[in-house]
Amino acid sequence: MQNLKKLPPLNWLRSFESAARLQSFTLAADELHMTQGAISQHIRSLESHFKTSLFIRHARKIELTEEGLSYLTVVQAAIQRLEVATNEIFGEGHRRQIKIKGSIAFFTYWLNARRLGEFSQENPDINLQFNTDIWMREEDIKADMEIRWGKGQWTGVNAVRLSYDTLFPVCSPRVADSLPLQQVSDLKHHHLLHVMGYQEGWGEWLKFAGATDINASEGVQFDTYACVLNLVESGFGVALGRLSLVEDQLRTGKLIAPFSARLQSSEDFYLIFPQTGFTNPYARRFAEWLVKHAVGGKLTE
Repeated sequence: MQNLKKLPPLNWLRSFESAARLQSFTLAADELHMTQGAISQHIRSLESHFKTSLFIRHARKIELTEEGLSYLTVVQAAIQRLEVATNEIFGEGHRRQIKIKGSIAFFTYWLNARRLGEFSQENPDINLQFNTDIWMREEDIKADMEIRWGKGQWTGVNAVRLSYDTLFPVCSPRVADSLPLQQVSDLKHHHLLHVMGYQEGWGEWLKFAGATDINASEGVQFDTYACVLNLVESGFGVALGRLSLVEDQLRTGKLIAPFSARLQSSEDFYLIFPQTGFTNPYARRFAEWLVKHAVGGKLTE
């Protein structure tokens, strides 16, 4: 198999694209702030590299050969993609971008389409980048800010509380219609959905509610709360709802809370940011908005 030729230098390709588009070595030199001789040398080097003529040179003009015309399409597409990518990564929008790392459940069910739409409408100049993670336990901050759940006892960072959660069973209305859920003991007839990693689970809530005849270890376990809520909304099983993550679904009727017993959670969601504060003013604006809408408070450092 014949080896492919090495990619020619980018400056040769830039000179070729400009000369071919403008149909003039002189105009290409003006556009690229080079001499006409340098443009000509780049084109000759490119033709030598491919051992193919790319231009037909007339006394007062140039025109592309068939090979040159075909190659121009490829080169222009590559340069355009490079320009787009450069702007995406290093452009003005990038300087206004903030990175938030956190729980997929929080992003999906608290920072939902309604709230995200409100923020974007109020702050059209800020670009957000969300990176999800299942376990948010590490001490070092790898973004402008993080959303962690826990007891707020991290060291070396600022931690601002975003929720005051209570735990209680939730399910789809059609689940309660298909099998009775009038008493806590009725839970033995339903699939219990568990989320690994939280301090409290079904065992703690059942004990709190005085249900001693239900095996809290039975059911299906998941490592993400978002998976559990998605299944519950679809009509499968009963899960422990965290108030901050199910209040919208309860309000709209997607979920119901069949029992009144609510257990205070020992863990909540926290906004985490560097101990030195925010260096990115756009990140601070988002953090202030987040604290205001989550707990009605003001951001303090």
